Amino acid sequence: MAPDFSLPADNGETVSLSALKGQQVVLYFYPKDDTSGCTKEAIAFSGLLDEFKAANTVVLGMSPDSAGKHDKFKAKHDLTVTLVADEDKTTLEAYGVWVEKSMYGRKYMGVERSTFLIDADGKIARVWRKVKVPGHAEEVLEQARALNG
Repeated sequence: MAPDFSLPADNGETVSLSALKGQQVVLYFYPKDDTSGCTKEAIAFSGLLDEFKAANTVVLGMSPDSAGKHDKFKAKHDLTVTLVADEDKTTLEAYGVWVEKSMYGRKYMGVERSTFLIDADGKIARVWRKVKVPGHAEEVLEQARALNG
């Protein structure tokens, strides 16, 4: 089962996984608002949002940034996906995506770009770790359609 959460989202609402039962959920974790890869990923998912909806699938992006930062990020890039704020990193840890990373020999904690496809019963159906952005949203859509059957 996918770990449940109830967290603030970009639109001032609270999003909880349990409230989405009956729909599939794409939960993608990304490191930081307004960075190159994260922006490309959010634009890709936003561009396919109508197709995800047609496949009875909700798309949520999650990072440790605040809901206020998410609002600015969405407005700047005309994003339509819902962005969820996990500032205390509880959900990031529950999904195992808050990990030690290394850049230029320096170790630090950060989000491993990952995507979870959760079925209508709340079970994790597919996981993508260490995601490469190009073509990823399309691959996730294909799997969501297949799961929807």
